[in-house]
Amino acid sequence: MKDGMKNKVHLKYSGKLMRHWYWCVLLPLLLLGLTAAVLYVNTLAGCIVGCFTAAVLLTVLLLDLYYRPRVLGELVEFAHEYGSIEKEILKEFLIPYGIMQPDGRVLWMNDMLLELTGKHKDYRKNISSLFPQINAAHFPLSEEESSVEVDYNDRKYRVGLKRIAMENMIGKLSVVESAADECCIIAMYFFDVTELTALKLENFEQRPVVGLLYMDNYDEAVESVEEMRRSMLEALTDRRITKYVSSMGGLIKKLEKDKYLLVMNQKGIGMMEEDRFSILEDVKMVNIGNAIRMTISIGIGINNPDYAQNYEAARGAIEMALARGGDQVVVKDHDRITFFGGKTQRDERNTRVRARVKAQALRELINTRERVIVMGHKITDIDSLGASIGVCRAAQVEGKPAHIVLGDINSGIRPWVTSLQSGENQDDRLFLTHEQAIEMTNYNTAVVVVDTNRPSMVECEELLYLTRTIVVLDHHRQATDQIENAALSYIEPSASSACEMIAEILQYYDEGIRLKPTEADAIYAGMIVDTNNFMAKTGMRTFEAAAFLRRNGADMTRVRKAFRNDMDTYKARAEAVRHAEAFMGCYAISVCPSEKVESPTVVGAQAANELLNIIGVKASFVLTEFNQKIYISARAIDEVNVQIIMERLGGGGHMNIAGAQLDGVSIDEARIRLKEVLTQMTKEGAI
Repeated sequence: MKDGMKNKVHLKYSGKLMRHWYWCVLLPLLLLGLTAAVLYVNTLAGCIVGCFTAAVLLTVLLLDLYYRPRVLGELVEFAHEYGSIEKEILKEFLIPYGIMQPDGRVLWMNDMLLELTGKHKDYRKNISSLFPQINAAHFPLSEEESSVEVDYNDRKYRVGLKRIAMENMIGKLSVVESAADECCIIAMYFFDVTELTALKLENFEQRPVVGLLYMDNYDEAVESVEEMRRSMLEALTDRRITKYVSSMGGLIKKLEKDKYLLVMNQKGIGMMEEDRFSILEDVKMVNIGNAIRMTISIGIGINNPDYAQNYEAARGAIEMALARGGDQVVVKDHDRITFFGGKTQRDERNTRVRARVKAQALRELINTRERVIVMGHKITDIDSLGASIGVCRAAQVEGKPAHIVLGDINSGIRPWVTSLQSGENQDDRLFLTHEQAIEMTNYNTAVVVVDTNRPSMVECEELLYLTRTIVVLDHHRQATDQIENAALSYIEPSASSACEMIAEILQYYDEGIRLKPTEADAIYAGMIVDTNNFMAKTGMRTFEAAAFLRRNGADMTRVRKAFRNDMDTYKARAEAVRHAEAFMGCYAISVCPSEKVESPTVVGAQAANELLNIIGVKASFVLTEFNQKIYISARAIDEVNVQIIMERLGGGGHMNIAGAQLDGVSIDEARIRLKEVLTQMTKEGAI
C-alpha cells in the first residue's frame, strides 16, 4: 500500500490555471492587510474583520482541497476525449489522406483513401504499387510541400506531399529510438481535380485562333488549264479548303481570289496538327487537266489575348511561309514557331517583275550611301563569294567603293580570292578583315548580306548593328531567327543559288553593265556548285543567268581547273563514300575524315553529292568535325526535304541542299542525334 502511495501520480496546477490559483490566495492576503489596518484604528472592529478574513482564507483552502482533484480529472478526461475526437475526425476526413515512410512505404490511410484505393487498413506496401506516378523523385527533401498529378480510376488527382519532422515527438519517448535521418514521415493529401482539369482544357480549347490561307501559285495553276475549266478548278479547290476547315470547327472567309481568312479555336488547331494539316496534300490532288498543281500556304497565330494580336501573328507567319517557298503551314506562338509541310519544291516563276523591282531598289539604296560592304556566311563558299563579287560590281558601276568581308580563306575559295587580289592595290582593296570592316562601317554604309538570312550565320555579325541600311539577298528558306530591320530583303527560295539571283539582278541593274572575266567566272562557279553541275534545282532562269555570265566572259575550262582538288582531299572524299552506312534502307550516313584536309566541310558537301548517285538513296548526310564543331551536309534529289530535317538540328537550307552545325557533341553523338531525328520524323509522317 505504501509502495502504491509512493508510485501514485500527483497532478498539479500549471500555466494559466496556476495563475488563477495565485489570485485566489492573494485576495485573502490583502484582507489580512486590511485587518491589520483596522486593528490599528479600532480593536473591536479589527477583531471582527480578522474573523471574517480567517473565514475567507479557510473557505478558499477547503474549496481547493475539494475541487482540485476533480478539476484536474475533468481536464484529463477532456484531453482524452479531445484526442479521440481528433483521431476520429482525421480518420473520417472527407479528403483522402495518408502517411508513409520516407522510402514510400504506406503506414496509415484514412477511410477516404482506403475507399479510393480499395485496400485494407493493414496495407503496408510501397505507394508506387498503388500510384506509379508517385516515386522517390517527388518526395520533398525539406518541409516545403511538393505536388504531383496522378490518374487513378478515370479521375485526376493532385497529390500534395509534405515532410513532417518527428524528432521532437520521438525525443520525449524513452521507449523509442530512431536514427536522425529517419525521424520524419511524409503526409499525402489527394485533391480531386478532374472537373477543374476538364474546365481548364475546355477553356484552352476555346481560345481564339486566327489564320491566313494563301494560294501560292493561283495564277500559274489557272493558266495551265483550258479556259472553260478554270472556274471548275477554282470551285473544287475552294470546296476542299472550306470542307476541311469546317470539319475542324472553324470558319473560313474568302478575302480575294487566292486569299482566305480563318477563324477557329485552339481545339481545331490541335486537330489539324494531329493530322499534320492534310489539306496541304488534298489541294494538290485537285486535277482537272491543270499542268501545274495548286499549292497553299497557311499562317496561324495562337495564344495571344485577342483576335487582333493573333491576326498580326498570323500575318507574320504567312509571310514566313511564303518566304520559305510556300506549300507549308507556319504556326506562330509568340516567339515559338512550328513548321508543317514544305515537302515539295517551289515552282519557278516565269515573271521577272520581282527581280527588276529589287534591282532598282538596290540601285537606289547604293546611290544614297557612301560605301558598300558585302558579306556572306561563315566559312565562305564560292556561291557566297560569287554573289558578293556581283554586288561589288553593281556598287562600282555607281562609283561607290565596295568591299567584301572575309574571315579565314579556305581551299574552296582560295583560287578565286588570289585571282581577284592580283588586280587590286592597297588604296582600293576588295577584301577586308573583320576589324577593318568594323572600322569602316557607319550609318552611311550599306551592308549587304548574301547567301544567308540568319544573323548568327553571317561572317561578321557586329556590322549589322553599326548601320541603318541592311540589304539581304538570299535563296535559302527563312528560319525562325532572321535579320531584322532590313531596308531591302529579297529572299527567293526558288532560285538555285545566290549567284543566280545576283546575275539576274545585274541584268536589270544597268543595261551597260559589264563583268570582268574573273568576276564572271566566280559567279558562274557559284551556280555550278549549288546546282551540282546544273543537275539539281535548275530552271529556265538558271540557264538564262548562266548565259548572261557566258556573254560576260565566264569560261568553263578555267572554272573546272579551279575546282580541282589535291590528292588528300580526293582520298578523304572517297573514304567518306566508301564507309557510308545505309540507315532505314534509304538514308546514306557517313563521316568525312578531317585529317590532312584543309577544308573538310567542303569535302563533306562533295561526298554528300556523290552518295546521291547510289540507287535507293533518297537523302545523304555527311558529318565532318572541324574547329571543335560537327558540320552536317545534307543532300537530296526530290524525294525528301532535307531542309526540314536540318531545322530539327538547328540548321536549315534548301529542300535538296541543307546543313547544320552541332556544338559540344562528338561525331558518334551527332550521328545518334541525326538517326533519332530521322526516326522520329518518319513516325510523324513529316518526311
